[in-house]
Amino acid sequence: MERMWSPWRSKYIASFKKERKRKGQNESVFSRAFKSRRDDANMIVWRSKYCFVIMNRYPYNSGHVMVVPNRQTADIADLTAAESADIMATIQQTIQALQEALNPQGFNIGANLGRVGGAGVDTHIHFHIVPRWLGDTNFMPVVADVKVVSEEIVSVLHKLRRAFSAQKSPKSKRR
Repeated sequence: MERMWSPWRSKYIASFKKERKRKGQNESVFSRAFKSRRDDANMIVWRSKYCFVIMNRYPYNSGHVMVVPNRQTADIADLTAAESADIMATIQQTIQALQEALNPQGFNIGANLGRVGGAGVDTHIHFHIVPRWLGDTNFMPVVADVKVVSEEIVSVLHKLRRAFSAQKSPKSKRR
C-alpha cells in the first residue's frame, strides 16, 4: 500500500468540533430495554448484576448478541472495576452459552467506540459477540448485497436462555 503525505488533512480533521459528553444525555435504546423489564419484547437473554445480554436485531450471524452495562455510559474508562469484571465474566458465560446452543467454530468479539468507530448506539457502550462457522460467508453479500442469517432470532433467543439457565451461575439471573 502506498502512502501519500498530506499535512493539510490535519487542519481539516481538526476543524471538526470534538463531541463533548453531555450530562443527562439522551436515554439509549439499551437503557430503555433494560428499564422496561419486558425481556421477551426487547430480546434480553440474560441479566447479571451490572450488565445484560441482548440479541442484536440486525445480526451479522445467527446468535449475534451484545453485552451491555446496565448503567449508560459511552466511555469505556467510566466503567467501574466491578462493572468491567462483570462484563468480562458475562462475555465468558455468553460464549459458553453460544457454544452449548449453537456450536459455533469461532467468535468475533469487540466494541465500536464512538460514532466514527462504527458505533450505531454511541451513547451506550456495548460489546458484540458474533458466532462464526466455517462457510458462514458466501457469495450473497458480494452478488446481491444480502447477508443470509440461517436461524430465526426468537428461536436463538430461547436456545440461549436455556443454555444460560443450565449454567446455574448463582450471581446471574434472567428476569
